[in-house]
Amino acid sequence: MNAATDKAAKRARAAAPGGSGAAVDWRISDRPVAYPDAVRFMEGRVDEIFRGAAPEMVWLLEHPPLYTAGTSADDAELLDPGRFPVFRTGRGGRYTYHGPGQRVAYVMLDLRKRNNDVRGFVRDLEQWVIRALARFNVIGERHDDRVGIWVRRGAPHNPASRDDKIAAIGVRVRRWVTYHGVAINLEPDLDHFTGIVPCGIEGAGVTSLWDLGITATMPELDSALMATFADVFGVGVVRV
Repeated sequence: MNAATDKAAKRARAAAPGGSGAAVDWRISDRPVAYPDAVRFMEGRVDEIFRGAAPEMVWLLEHPPLYTAGTSADDAELLDPGRFPVFRTGRGGRYTYHGPGQRVAYVMLDLRKRNNDVRGFVRDLEQWVIRALARFNVIGERHDDRVGIWVRRGAPHNPASRDDKIAAIGVRVRRWVTYHGVAINLEPDLDHFTGIVPCGIEGAGVTSLWDLGITATMPELDSALMATFADVFGVGVVRV
């Protein structure tokens, strides 16, 4: 059996019964990826997925320290313009930070296989992150009035309690194919978030698994993401 035939066989075995079709390619980059290079790759892959020339994909990576500005970004929310490179991007949302210790998951799926439901896709992204965090006994929550996944710090009725953001979500859809995705804080330098108003939410905190006392490794987080992706999206994954 040649390599191409073997990969096709693995993909067929990984496809989940009752799901949306063939398994999703799962790519993990071991070194930081420059943001423009990642965007170029995603745009090319989105076009291939639209044409049926390549399978859907989830790409896990880290970026060097940088800020991105989504389509709703307000310049006043960039508090330290010279600190890190700033990239204007077509994803939804406002300013966010990417850097070492943060797992970025770029999700390239064909919504034509999923009833063209953008809102449903975003809900699935949220549920995916929540389930992955639950593997580490972290309760992640979504809120209707703010984007991302949040962790409650302190007792609910304590005046000092607060919600801290542990994961950001920002997506773009081109011809019904998604890209960009989620960013989960494993152990980034949380001080790097002080150069922006994260996602435009004043007074909200930022946290990470390590900040919560959970010293998980990046491979452990990746394993949790892979296992829960199949549960939420109803399709298997194949490492490429």
